[in-house]
Amino acid sequence: MSLKEDNFSDWYLDIVEKAGLSDKRYPIKGMNVWTPYGWKIMRQIDGYIREEFDATDHDEVCFPLLIPETEFAKEKDHIKGFDSEVYWVTHAGLDELDVRLVVRPTSETAMYPMFSLWVRSHQDLPLKTYQIVNTFRYETKQTRPFIRVREIHFFESHTCHVSEEDAQCQIEEDIQILERIAKKICLPYTLLIRTEWDKFPGAHYTVGIDTSMPNGRTLQMGSIHHYRTNFSVPYNITYEDENGEHQYVHQTTFGMSERLVGALIGVHGDDQGLVMPPGIAPFQVVIIPILKKDNEATVMGACKGIAEILSKHGIRTKLDDRDDRPGSKFFDWEIKGVPLRLEIGGRDIENEVVSFSRRDTGEKGTIAVANLVDGINLLLDDISENMLARANEVQKSRIQDVESMDALPEDKILRLGWCGCEECGHKFEDSTGFKILGTPYHPEKYSGKCIVCGKPVDRPAYAAHTM
Repeated sequence: MSLKEDNFSDWYLDIVEKAGLSDKRYPIKGMNVWTPYGWKIMRQIDGYIREEFDATDHDEVCFPLLIPETEFAKEKDHIKGFDSEVYWVTHAGLDELDVRLVVRPTSETAMYPMFSLWVRSHQDLPLKTYQIVNTFRYETKQTRPFIRVREIHFFESHTCHVSEEDAQCQIEEDIQILERIAKKICLPYTLLIRTEWDKFPGAHYTVGIDTSMPNGRTLQMGSIHHYRTNFSVPYNITYEDENGEHQYVHQTTFGMSERLVGALIGVHGDDQGLVMPPGIAPFQVVIIPILKKDNEATVMGACKGIAEILSKHGIRTKLDDRDDRPGSKFFDWEIKGVPLRLEIGGRDIENEVVSFSRRDTGEKGTIAVANLVDGINLLLDDISENMLARANEVQKSRIQDVESMDALPEDKILRLGWCGCEECGHKFEDSTGFKILGTPYHPEKYSGKCIVCGKPVDRPAYAAHTM
């Protein structure tokens, strides 16, 4: 297996294959097969997303895959932004279609014609919906599992509001939801308001959600968008206010994709394989029987009993009863990143304990059987806290303040002064090869000069090479 620090790209592909997360051999490039373990991880993440959005009064919907070109073309900036990436359906059987169909790249143009029918009065607002679906974009760069694919497992929320201020409150709620989801996955991130030339097509503004990867590049895991009335006007989404006047709704969206899986591989994995956060690990605990010829029945009975107890208490548990050597099982589950490994043998049974090994630190110890559930829950909580704290420290260590375009560190996230002028932004990007990620959504204290023109600035910008 390649080493993470020596060759991140090869290491990443090795991990995906050896941990059984995805199979790239499907005969359409960039449309990979979710294999069982990878799909279990994605389903855990989806489940937590559903919990969060159901709890904040969003309703789950499921819209059709195909969008008529007539609807797709209504918002001019949107179609301009996606036109080179979409797949077109031109025929039904042998018949050429009168109106071409777009295979969903994202769902604004599918949903909003229906929103114009659903919303009639201010009493219908806010309208808060979400869906978890596949989207399709013709990715022209080198594809990579979970990070650059052409069929994308995608979450998106879409909301409508009576005013710009109410829509902004939704943005704040989205950021709180993101914080809870990221904590569950133990992922650090930055919230950066994208540049005008890099915002979502048709948005008033876009907040990018970025994390850093071991090769010094950043990965955008998702984004949050405030649309104002940029979509409600062309799609005629209006409501009758309390005075009987018709007003256009203000809209927001929040999207994340399977890139969350790619991020957790890159952020937490090591040279032995995955390191799974307990919150979304398919199996939080794996039990390995340590058998001898004279105690097989006793040890297996004890292992089954402990697995039943843990499962009954909501701990996702796997008993590995394969006819194989313990060392081989240790190796397999280490690659899959199971947070906690329990080993149970004759001596453990005699001492009324189970032996454990943590995947995040390698720490080993024992837990009394009488205190098993509480002990394991405490360990899982500590693993989560340790993984998030460590990932946050690593991300902070990759940020470097710079004041000049000379000799920029290639493997860092740059914090710099930028006046906000598009001309200076393009000059910086063209001269250095770095991409300006944007300015902090939450203001940061800063005093400096624009790295291009020298004009005084009081807020920083961030720039990086991107995945």
